[in-house]
Amino acid sequence: MSQREQPGSGPAACDSPEFSLYPCPVRQIAMSTPLTASTAASVVNISCYKFVTLENLEQLQQTIRTAAAEQNLKGTVLLSTEGINMFLAGDRPGIDGFVSWLQQNPNFTDIRPKESLSTYQPFTRLLVKIRREIISFDIQGIAPEQQTAPKLPAAELKRWLDEGQPFHLLDTRNDYEVDIGTFADAIRLDIDHFRQFPEAIAALPESMKEEPIVMFCTGGIRCEKAGPFMQQAGFQKVYQLDGGILKYFEEVGGDHWNGECFVFDQRVAVDPHLQETGTTQCYLCQAVVTPQMQQSEKYVPGRSCPACYLSPEEQMQALLQSRTQRLAELTTPLPGSVSGLNRRPLNVPRRCAGMTLLEFLSDVHPQITRNDWSERISESRIQPAPPSGRRRRPRQTQPLSLPLSPDMIVREGQRFDQLEENIVEPDVSANIRFLHEDDDLIVISKPAPLPMHACGRFNRNTLRSFLNSIYHPLRPHIVHRLDSCTSGVLLLCKRKRIAQHYARQFEQRLVKKTYLARIHGHPEQNAFHCDEPIQQDPGPGAIRVTAADGDAARTRFEVLSRLSDGTSIVRAFPETGRPNQIRIHLWSLKTPIVGDPAWLPDGLTGMNNTLSPLDPPLCLHAETLELAGPDGQLLRFSAAHPEWLPAEVDQVNL
Repeated sequence: MSQREQPGSGPAACDSPEFSLYPCPVRQIAMSTPLTASTAASVVNISCYKFVTLENLEQLQQTIRTAAAEQNLKGTVLLSTEGINMFLAGDRPGIDGFVSWLQQNPNFTDIRPKESLSTYQPFTRLLVKIRREIISFDIQGIAPEQQTAPKLPAAELKRWLDEGQPFHLLDTRNDYEVDIGTFADAIRLDIDHFRQFPEAIAALPESMKEEPIVMFCTGGIRCEKAGPFMQQAGFQKVYQLDGGILKYFEEVGGDHWNGECFVFDQRVAVDPHLQETGTTQCYLCQAVVTPQMQQSEKYVPGRSCPACYLSPEEQMQALLQSRTQRLAELTTPLPGSVSGLNRRPLNVPRRCAGMTLLEFLSDVHPQITRNDWSERISESRIQPAPPSGRRRRPRQTQPLSLPLSPDMIVREGQRFDQLEENIVEPDVSANIRFLHEDDDLIVISKPAPLPMHACGRFNRNTLRSFLNSIYHPLRPHIVHRLDSCTSGVLLLCKRKRIAQHYARQFEQRLVKKTYLARIHGHPEQNAFHCDEPIQQDPGPGAIRVTAADGDAARTRFEVLSRLSDGTSIVRAFPETGRPNQIRIHLWSLKTPIVGDPAWLPDGLTGMNNTLSPLDPPLCLHAETLELAGPDGQLLRFSAAHPEWLPAEVDQVNL
């Protein structure tokens, strides 16, 4: 029922009151005996509607609200130019006082509310609303005050049914109402809400326009509009059951009726004796849940029912689909494609600690002249970075005033922003694939090219920016990293404590990772490795290479396929986690990765480490992650194979 008009959401007296089921007003049915002071229940519930032309709705709204409040009544009153529809509850003096006051209005002198008793106040507040219709139909020219179908008394309908007279019974109610009970052989329209009634009527056989039709609904109000509409549509012998199903139950019982009758209160359904049944409604989707359905393991009160139950896998897929949809909305167009102010981060590395601000800037971006940096500082285009989430900023003796001084000494970990106006960022791939999500983890397949963090020319067109927007106000913790040009599986955490658990596994080299790469050349051996140390600090263009005094690093490789174009497909097993480790090791072995813009064939390196979506891809893909969850269970996540993987590669080996 997630796509239908839910019970209790549409304005219709005696049929679909406009309020939710929880807490739900007790929609009242006619009593077979008068209410007396000796009745144990102390709250009187009334419901009624009347189609009558009303004017000065705002004034009437205020007077009704005041009168009901003075009598300490709660509930809902709907007003429109076509009439009134109300459900109210209070003590006997309050109800009688309000009804007597209302009947003094010439438009409502003949109002006779239906009553029932309850032991509690079923409403939480008093609402008096003005609406376009008191029963939603959305068809112009239907005025029940002026025209309505002839009413057929309940006893007369029973006689027609007993005698087997030739006529059609037409159920005008919504499908979830019909599902739990209707008259034998009644025509059901299979509609989700009353506004679909005209379309359903148009599908009826043409021959029915000359044949007798008795339509019915719960309490009668829908038939007040359905009858005139059918007459205008050419149906010549249309009747409506006077008082609806509930009046039929009251006067003649349950003959010719199968099942129960849905009612719009917390009883949910009544039997032909007007007694509450065991049928209930799902709190989540509002679907009707019969006693038999309540025996299903899919029925969990307050959480699910057979109509809305999703297996854990289905729940995850629905969640991942919603994330994908939100991503599409966010990245169409790419945020960075719109000109705006960019804050480009500048983080002080260890090697720059103790330098002046000007020296630091010139060191990290040598392509910009010192004079240009000095000008940017004087124009306050270099500023202290604002606090980000809970990240602590380096302690300072006093706030830094703008403009900053080129001679100020910077410290390791200090953060600055370079402000640039009217910046359009380079395009990136936003084709993030959401693979897994639970209360702790988010697992995605990162596309390429896509930077993970704000850097260089990128700020809004980054993975961090996209995910912060999708999961706002949550800021997922990125546990490990992939190069901008590397695609594949990536683990994120929703909570800092969980992120620390997985980060320790990466630090202690307990995480098993596999990558796929397409490389230049055909390695001689099917299995080989590289353990060349890797330079600690990057050189020009942020390019690292192997160095004898660098950080220890080791990567194992196995050849999956040698291709006819002179390239090979290999699987890489990094046993350490140095920046760009796989790319550097394959380059040092003279088998660089196809499409790498930084580590080139013939032992050359480039000054560019970024690609655009239009460039040939860097053929490096994070294939799998295998690690231990907080309770020790083994977790394994895999990303789909990349498009650059040739079709002729033996899929068995993958």
